[in-house]
Order: sequence, then C-alpha cells, then structure tokens
Amino acid sequence: MIEVMEPGLWTTVQDMGRHGQYHLGVSPSGAADKYSYMIGNLLVGNPEHLAALEMTLIGGEYTFQKDSIIALTGAPMEAYLNNKPISFWEAHQVQEGDYLIIKECRLGVKSYLCIAGGINVPDVMGSKSTYELSQIGGFQGRKLQAGDIIDINEPLSDAMLQVGKTIPSEYIPDFPDFQELRVTLGITGYLMDDMALKTFLNSEWTVSQESNRVAYRYKGPKVSFSERPPFGAGNSFSNVVDIAYPIGAVLFTNEEELIVLQNDATTGGGFITIGTVISPDLDLIAQSRPLSKCRFIAVTIDQAIQARNERKQKLEGLVELLRKRGDSSLASFSI
Repeated sequence: MIEVMEPGLWTTVQDMGRHGQYHLGVSPSGAADKYSYMIGNLLVGNPEHLAALEMTLIGGEYTFQKDSIIALTGAPMEAYLNNKPISFWEAHQVQEGDYLIIKECRLGVKSYLCIAGGINVPDVMGSKSTYELSQIGGFQGRKLQAGDIIDINEPLSDAMLQVGKTIPSEYIPDFPDFQELRVTLGITGYLMDDMALKTFLNSEWTVSQESNRVAYRYKGPKVSFSERPPFGAGNSFSNVVDIAYPIGAVLFTNEEELIVLQNDATTGGGFITIGTVISPDLDLIAQSRPLSKCRFIAVTIDQAIQARNERKQKLEGLVELLRKRGDSSLASFSI
C-alpha cells in the first residue's frame, strides 16, 4: 500500500481509459499522455493497461508500506527517494517505509508514477480511471487527498529484474513551449467561411490557464462564421444543432476562442466543430503548459492513421529493444 502524505496539485488514478460507454454520455478518461504512461508500465514490467498515478504540475509525497518497483515518466519533476534524488525514465526499487517526494515540473504538465502490479482500485465500467466530474472510478471517484491509503497489487514474479532499467534517450519525449498539432478537418467546419479556415491554420494559438482534463482552451485571432440563421440551435452563428463530439474535437465557442476536448470531455453539444486533433497529438496537448503556443496543421485521414501506426511501431520497437536486453517480464506487454 501507499500512504498519501501530500497529494500534489491534482493527482488521480488513471489507466488506458473507459471505452464503449461514450455513446451513453460517459467519457473515456484515462491517462492524458498515454505514451509516457505506457512507457512507465513497460519499465516496471507491467502490462500496458495497469492503473498508475497521474500527477499534474506538482507530484506530492508518498510513503510505501510494502516493497515494490516504481518508475516515473512524463513531465520531468524533481524526485527524491529517502531524500536522495532519483531519475525519471528508470525503474527503481522501493522498500517498506521508503518516502518518495515528487516536486514541481518546469517543463510539461503531466507525470506518471507507475508501480509494479498496478494500483488496486475497483473497476467501474471496465476501467480504473478517475472521472471526477461524475465521481466514478479511481480512488473514491476523486483526486487524491492527504491521508489516503492506496492499495497496490503484488508485482509480477520477475519484476525485480526491471530494477535499474532505463529508456534510451531517443524514446524520451521533449516538452517544448511550442507544439504543432495535426488535425483532420470536417464535421461542421463548413459553417465557417474560407477566411476563418485560413486564419485557424495560419495563426498561433495560446493555451489558456483555464485548460484541464475536460478541454484545453486556446486564445487567438478573430475568425468569422458563415452568417446563416442558427435555426433550432441558439442565437450565435457559432451554434449548431447538438451533435456528438469526438475526443480531440476542435470547437469554436466564439470568434476568438477555441477548445480542444480532452479525455474527460462532454460527449456532445452545440458548437461548430472544425475538425479533430489526431490521437498521438493529444499527448502533446496534455503536456502543453498555460501560455504556451501551438499551430494547427491539416492532415488527411490516411496521414492520421499513419501517425498512429508510427507511434505504435515506436513503442513496439522499444519493447523489442528491451527484450533483447533480457527483460523477460515484457512478455505481458503488448501495444
């Protein structure tokens, strides 16, 4: 078990997400930066879907009440085990009574504490992920608080072989202040005129401080909507008759602000949707700090599928590389 001494700014239990319920109004939730999360599980010898702690900007302080193996991935935070610094992207042994301090990050937003065997909380609709808006999943349906006792499963039999394993530098992501986000255009984007589309694609957008796991908000130049009567859809030209929103949907709520829906997003609504950010780039959004900037780049469906396959192949290549190093525990890890 783990005792939470200080919970950090916003720490929740997350896994790969709650799938198959979106049409019923239940968001998938799950790790915001799935690439970093999966590598954390890889390092401690877990299957890729086991639950971990997702930390936001500030990690927290934790006491381990049993021996285990841990790995820290994602946005680099200062971390100390029994007051000695430990590195990210490496598997470390912890023993009963050990004290882990994870401070703030200077780059990125989301970090992950993955533990051999995974976090042991009840499944809700097939996932352990926290969906705080509806108070389901995770630890009592909420972010962690000081004094919480988090149960962890027993490590796999050969997890000790993972201690000291590291990730090659070429597999460790950067956390820049400027992102290029690929988007497939469509849905109700035809309700914006050609000049609005050019402005959307040719401008820099700034991350708002109001961004969170529901949606990232961006400020930018003024765009223009097609002036047509919003029949049955409200009084603004940005309104449409309610539609289902995909995760990653790019919505224009007004002429000077757009939002990109994240894993805890609402499942539908009545705003113009110009397109959808592709799934690998949702990881980039999750690591975008307030006031950082981005540009949106239009891609085709085929290019989006290719990007997803490239990320899958990159992870498969890392698994194969570590297997060649003799990491037999990776037999349970599949992408």
